[in-house]
Amino acid sequence: MKHITSGTILVTSLLTSAAFASDVYGPYPVTLKGYSGDATNSVSYSGQVGRQLLHNSLKKAISNGAPMNELKAYFNGSDSELPLLDPVSSADFKVDVSNINDVSKTNLAGKAYGGVINGWPGGMTGKEVLLSMIERAAQTENGYDAKHGHDYAQLVSKFTMGAVFYHQACDNYLDEKLEADNKPNNKPYNDKSGTYYTGKEHSWDEGFGYWGAAAHGATLSARQNYDIAKKKDMAASDANGDGVVNLKSEMNYAHSYYASAYDKGGVTDYYNTITKAFIDGRQIITDANGEALSDSARSDLKAKARIICSNWEKVIAESVFKYAGSVYSSLEALKEKPGDEALKRKYAKYWGELAGFSLSLHTSGQNLGELGTRIDRLVGFGPVVNGSKVTGVGPGGNYFVMAEANADKEMVHMLKLQKLMVDEFGVTAKNNDKLAGIANISEVLGAGDSAEND
Repeated sequence: MKHITSGTILVTSLLTSAAFASDVYGPYPVTLKGYSGDATNSVSYSGQVGRQLLHNSLKKAISNGAPMNELKAYFNGSDSELPLLDPVSSADFKVDVSNINDVSKTNLAGKAYGGVINGWPGGMTGKEVLLSMIERAAQTENGYDAKHGHDYAQLVSKFTMGAVFYHQACDNYLDEKLEADNKPNNKPYNDKSGTYYTGKEHSWDEGFGYWGAAAHGATLSARQNYDIAKKKDMAASDANGDGVVNLKSEMNYAHSYYASAYDKGGVTDYYNTITKAFIDGRQIITDANGEALSDSARSDLKAKARIICSNWEKVIAESVFKYAGSVYSSLEALKEKPGDEALKRKYAKYWGELAGFSLSLHTSGQNLGELGTRIDRLVGFGPVVNGSKVTGVGPGGNYFVMAEANADKEMVHMLKLQKLMVDEFGVTAKNNDKLAGIANISEVLGAGDSAEND
């Protein structure tokens, strides 16, 4: 049975069953009973946008060779000013803030996945893995460990997207916080003075903030959404026409960006499927008008959540498929030019993206079991560098390295990984498809032992 068959059925049946009026996330009226303040729009997800900006800036800081204290500030948050490193204003793409704390004074560390990540050496939790990667990044030149082939800007970035954003949305706000007695809709989200949103309104909004889509993104084409994330289409981004991009509501981040990248190929519609499910779900909550959700309404809301998380998982699986293909191509190129440093650097980048995305598949609260083990072993702990690769870590933090690693075997592993993404996750965009070009694929995939991490 395919891993997300049920989610695929839900997409087909539920998205066509009910048409809601808007393709824009908000504004939604204040429905909280007893509220007497000035707020007229109950939408709030500033903390999640703040974390999107921390993630972007942490990646940039690693690439810039920033010292450890600066990297930790973007991971742990800081009371001092935190300069926004990405996106920054340019003549062609103007943004509305330069200090992340002006959006939200928040952090990434406190929201990172707390379960053990077996696909990375050390037996660490998701939070500990990220901190370890950041510490190692600070000891390298611009985040690149040439000896072990680790590109920490990519590893930290892609795993943060999973271990914080995907994890928090699908293992928290769109999961346990949808239960009747958890953040009920007939009570404020918290006891803070001035709270103007209900428990279910804010929980759903926070999930949307982690998805990272522009509020008006479902009104745009996949190409426009992709170009917004790439800071190439100011006109499409600036929905209210005020001449500046509002980073809280007019920007695409993280996995929503990757969804648009796959969708622009014309085969998939991940961005709109997920974003519209968020919009439809928020309307269900709004229609309750500040009363506790009925069992029927909560059931409908959970169905929307399943659409969101099953397709979000597929976006991550598409990314694993894509970068497995990129790693394969890099190894193929290095066989022709084994000493080419530029090719080695590109290979490390692609492997870092592959590893970060594959580790992310473990963070939604859904136990992948044997499938997860197979994925971890195919990816391994590092790329092949000068005939060797990382196989573990010692008590002092030093990596164990196995000599005589086989690049041909790694290439077979990448093909097996692509096939797993198709068979178990149902990926369909299939960017960088290496399976299609191999006539004797069954014979090739029979080679090697995917259970080995070498």
